Amino acid sequence: MWDTLILNPMINALLWIYSVVGGFGLAIIVFTILVRLLTYPLTVQQIKGAQAMQEFQKSKKWQDLQKKYKDDKQKLQQEQMKLYQEMGINPLGSCLPTLIQFPIIIGLYQAVIRALAVTPIQLLDLSKHIYPFINAAVLIPLNNHFLWMDLSQPERLIIPGIPFGIPILAIIVVVTTFLQSKIMTPAAQPGDQGSQMTQAMNLYMPLLMGYLALTFASGLSLYFVASNLVTILQYAAMGKVNWRNLIPSRKAGA
Repeated sequence: MWDTLILNPMINALLWIYSVVGGFGLAIIVFTILVRLLTYPLTVQQIKGAQAMQEFQKSKKWQDLQKKYKDDKQKLQQEQMKLYQEMGINPLGSCLPTLIQFPIIIGLYQAVIRALAVTPIQLLDLSKHIYPFINAAVLIPLNNHFLWMDLSQPERLIIPGIPFGIPILAIIVVVTTFLQSKIMTPAAQPGDQGSQMTQAMNLYMPLLMGYLALTFASGLSLYFVASNLVTILQYAAMGKVNWRNLIPSRKAGA
């Protein structure tokens, strides 16, 4: 089921795009753009979820509940969930597209590793996933170099005089993931459990993505960076980028 629905389509899409553009790094970038276009409805849902949370936080009903139950956090949370249901809000709606990315990330990692097969056993395994219309004999072995990177290995930039490689791509992944999360989600409000959970995910997600970029093949890291940048551009094109979230606001009287 996994191979049929996720892995095989990804491998063959990457190989077909590679046959058109002539480079595996470019193939990953084009593939990323196509994935973001296909998941555009989820992006719209994420925007609507973030907007709904902002409206909720500003609503008089929620503000009244905060005042009424300011000394009873448990009761406040119960009433908050009731108000969510009344207003038709899913507090985790803005997180859903991020969670759905995980099968794509796992599938892409496996697809990249298999597509870059070089040994006879790896080539035999790859042949089991290729559709008949893909002329693999002409394409393989793939050109696995992009800029300074070997896309089948974790990325490190070797600079003369420095005794260790610098994980440039992993750093870019962390920065772009953080920027994406900050400009797309509303700031958390005191007592707002759903928004606080979203903010916590936005804090840990860049670290998780950075760890994956540091550890796994750089082809996956290239997907992370391209996906983050395309997502930011999508939000900017729709006029939904919340640039103010990049600058922490001071509370009155602080």
